[in-house]
Amino acid sequence: MDTTIRSLLKALSWRIVGTLSVFIISWIVTRSITIATTITIAEIITKMVLYWLHAWAWNRTSWGKDKVRLPSPQSFQAPPPVERKPVRNQTRRVYT
Repeated sequence: MDTTIRSLLKALSWRIVGTLSVFIISWIVTRSITIATTITIAEIITKMVLYWLHAWAWNRTSWGKDKVRLPSPQSFQAPPPVERKPVRNQTRRVYT
């Protein structure tokens, strides 16, 4: 299992690869660094907004979600105390 920092770095490096590919393709097609940069910036902003909308839509639907019932506050009562009886050991008393 990946650590959080590893997952974050993997996601960031993948995003960099994707953005570079958009820049390179835009540059090859347009032969203009200015237009390629503009397309790349538009791609970054568009993908962030589309990801947010996509996540928002999925959070609004209950399809595929487990129905979780939260326990009532009364179920969080402390258990009754356990009576401990001394047990004789060869050298000292041990409680169980």
